[in-house]
Amino acid sequence: MKTLLAFILLAASLNAHADRLVIGAEAKKGVSVVDPSDGNKVLWTHPVGAVHDVHLLPNGNILTQDGWPKIIELDLDGNVVWEYDASKENREDGIQRIEIHACQRLPNGNTMIAESGSSRIIEVTPGKKIVKQFPLEVSQANAHSDTRRVRQLENGHYLVAHEADQTVKEYDADGKVVWEFPVPLFGNEAKKGHGPEAFGGKCFAAIKAKNGNYLITTGNGHSILEVTPEKEIVWKLEQNDLDGIVLAWVTTIEELDNGNLILGNCHAGPENPQIVEITREKEVVWSFKDFENFGNALAVSLVLDGAEAEALRERVNSK
Repeated sequence: MKTLLAFILLAASLNAHADRLVIGAEAKKGVSVVDPSDGNKVLWTHPVGAVHDVHLLPNGNILTQDGWPKIIELDLDGNVVWEYDASKENREDGIQRIEIHACQRLPNGNTMIAESGSSRIIEVTPGKKIVKQFPLEVSQANAHSDTRRVRQLENGHYLVAHEADQTVKEYDADGKVVWEFPVPLFGNEAKKGHGPEAFGGKCFAAIKAKNGNYLITTGNGHSILEVTPEKEIVWKLEQNDLDGIVLAWVTTIEELDNGNLILGNCHAGPENPQIVEITREKEVVWSFKDFENFGNALAVSLVLDGAEAEALRERVNSK
């Protein structure tokens, strides 16, 4: 009976993910649309440099990066239809080095950009004019690690993962910090490196869960933390909690409508998947491993299901 039940659950899971597509972006490997149901067949690809963010826009274009200072918007013909180079645009005196690790196309058509080095969030028009900006609170400006993932929330606030300071902060629409949470080391010593052997609190991303709590990926802390607004940790996924999977640098996170979580598992080596979907009971229901099209530094990805995946598949196939 247990074997039959397991088979039924597996079949249901495979069917639920039959149309799933993955968009991954990795330096030198490129940004690619991959079909896991067809042997990780590449449906579309474009070369890019260093990258820490990727979006599928409502118009079907892809917003990503081509090197740390540069954001590009690509159509599916491979044309760069918009770009922003932080090393050239809207520069302030005295700033020698700028990197971008997060961007977001906003509903008003403008683009939110988190600049590391200048330690600020800006909003620019399609014509690249700054219409809003405010400074980020960091202990010391760091062009490579002021931030990782940054997102504007539905209420106009900004949720910022400050990698160097190992702290997640929520800023209000005017740039005031209204909530912050230092990532704890839980009594462990920090260890250098990028793989499973390393350890720290270099948070990569945070989202607001549907229940109002914060879900934080701790980067080289190998974990996900669920934290209440009162800063209590009420759930935690640790490095070896998933059967047969070791977590390394935990990067992206998404909460699905059914409550499952999709997480990015970067620098974990070819023995481990780069993307994993789990239940809140820490059961693995789907995983993605592709070290041919992507490698050991797949830090950012999108997982598409349903109508969104179908629409992208149709657009790619029409090219």
